[in-house]
Amino acid sequence: MKSLLLKVALPLYVLDQITKAFVLKFVDGDAIIPVVPGFFNIVHVYNTGAAFGMLKGANTFFLILSVVALIVLAVLIRRGAFTDRLTKLGAALMVSGVAGNMTDRLLHGHVVDFLDFILPFYGRWPAFNIADSCICIAAGLFVISAFLEGRSTKPEASA
Repeated sequence: MKSLLLKVALPLYVLDQITKAFVLKFVDGDAIIPVVPGFFNIVHVYNTGAAFGMLKGANTFFLILSVVALIVLAVLIRRGAFTDRLTKLGAALMVSGVAGNMTDRLLHGHVVDFLDFILPFYGRWPAFNIADSCICIAAGLFVISAFLEGRSTKPEASA
């Protein structure tokens, strides 16, 4: 597990922080920088809430929640709770994502979001960042792992 934390979590945390520093330095708050016109832009959004801008202004609550989440993850990792490849990768991604957004909340008082997608049949998706992506992918890996585990432990039908 240590290896995954060093090979996955740390580089993604660093990439998250570097990209956010770039946005803070070079992208004005109102700017929209088209990367793939009509589909993907770089923006600069301050988020004091959770995903999709929910619970705006709750930065302190989410800072405390992040600390608790990292403590729980550390305890679970230490106890060997993540036993298969999917959950180990999920835990590493979760550590990276939670730490990345927690760092923003500590340094800036908000999370820096900058990835802006316009989706067909939906419109503009709420801006997000690399840490958010890590958290969402981790959650998906945990769900897939639970589903696969449930299928492998399915009781056999009695005849």
